Amino acid sequence: MDTRLAVRARAGLATMTAVTAVLYLIELVNMATFGLLTRMFGIRPRDVSSLPDVLTSPLVHDSTSWAHLLANTLPLFVFGFLAFLAGLRHFLTAVVLSWFGSGLGVWMFGSLLGRPSITVGASGVIFGLFGFLLVRGFFNRSWGQILLALVLFAVYGGVLLGILPTVGSGISWQAHLFGLAGGVAAAIVLRPRGRAAA
Repeated sequence: MDTRLAVRARAGLATMTAVTAVLYLIELVNMATFGLLTRMFGIRPRDVSSLPDVLTSPLVHDSTSWAHLLANTLPLFVFGFLAFLAGLRHFLTAVVLSWFGSGLGVWMFGSLLGRPSITVGASGVIFGLFGFLLVRGFFNRSWGQILLALVLFAVYGGVLLGILPTVGSGISWQAHLFGLAGGVAAAIVLRPRGRAAA
């Protein structure tokens, strides 16, 4: 069991390092082209031609500075690594449901309470991974996972305010809210089956 966890830890570190490198390379291109990738691959709410951008928008960040990507880097790396420790299937399920939940939520409900905008960034996926890590222990009935959730909540719990419409201008609360919902959905989908109630 320890060996398997060590293998997952190495794979998780390698995966999240590669993901981080790709995001920084994309940001470099986006800044060099003065936001071309944002305009091409960001989500424009309720624009049918922008629906495919649900697939690409988490890979692109604000082209005016590194601040957006820098703010997302550590939580994405930490949450992604911790989710990977559960296994590749759990990691991919959490990422995919968070990714699509966030993107579709933005496409349907983005800009409803503000001016039209283009949404980019990995924060929806981050919220989804966070939600997955917070609730999976309760579905799995794992005290270790519940303890980890409590530690994560103590350290990062304040970010949950980001699901509120009052979070601030330039921040997509829709991406956060629906990404979080996708992560919780992943925990439900991956819960153990056929276990008698305690």
